[in-house]
Amino acid sequence: MPQIDIVLVEPLYEGNIGFAARVMKNFGFYHMVLVNPPKMTMECQARASHAKDVLENAERISLDEVFARSDLTIATTGGLSFTVSNPTRMPYYSVAELRDMIKDVNGRISILFGRENWGLNNEEIAKCDIVCTIPTNPDYPILNISHAVGVVCYELAHLQRGEYLLASKTEMDALYAHLARFLGEIEHPIEKRETTVLLAKRVLGRTKLTIREASTFHGILRRTEWKLNNPGKSYESDEIETDNDDNDNDAETK
Repeated sequence: MPQIDIVLVEPLYEGNIGFAARVMKNFGFYHMVLVNPPKMTMECQARASHAKDVLENAERISLDEVFARSDLTIATTGGLSFTVSNPTRMPYYSVAELRDMIKDVNGRISILFGRENWGLNNEEIAKCDIVCTIPTNPDYPILNISHAVGVVCYELAHLQRGEYLLASKTEMDALYAHLARFLGEIEHPIEKRETTVLLAKRVLGRTKLTIREASTFHGILRRTEWKLNNPGKSYESDEIETDNDDNDNDAETK
């Protein structure tokens, strides 16, 4: 089973933090992360009931630290995009679909829940690999944050232990940076580059690349760059280049 961190981003009300801790423990989740939480008093402890240990062990770190250490980040949101022209909040998946996407992963997965008044902003969602939503009644679509945590934890409870390691956050960031440089190399329109990289992140984020797969993409980009700069020439060491793709990626991301 992957390590799943339940991340509450700038929650407004301490009672909701307590209720979230309680429902997490109900379904066997113990890793709570709090990003800039409010002052927590006895009310929070009371709402947590028998999950005070989840509260006491909750980490308080910045959102940048969450992204830096996570192998996969998932944004939960009720505000969705309904056109492919705006990829920030799409494609999106239900929690049931999310379960199948991460069930074989062995790595650190952070699931982000936004503020009670306006959720996660576009910049925060754009940094995530996968967008998740809970289908609700359109007449009243917004869930209390602790209820949203409960639905997600229920759906993801009892996942089997993962079978392979994901490419790390550092390795994936290096791949996206390489892609951005490559777009400059081929003179992709400047105004489209950021969106193109985001679209690539959405695709690759839900495919859960292994270290070898990420390395292979690096190799393809490097080979293409070489061919663009050396028209009409061929590699003299194709076999060596292919065999060493994994090591090249390790060197690039250290």
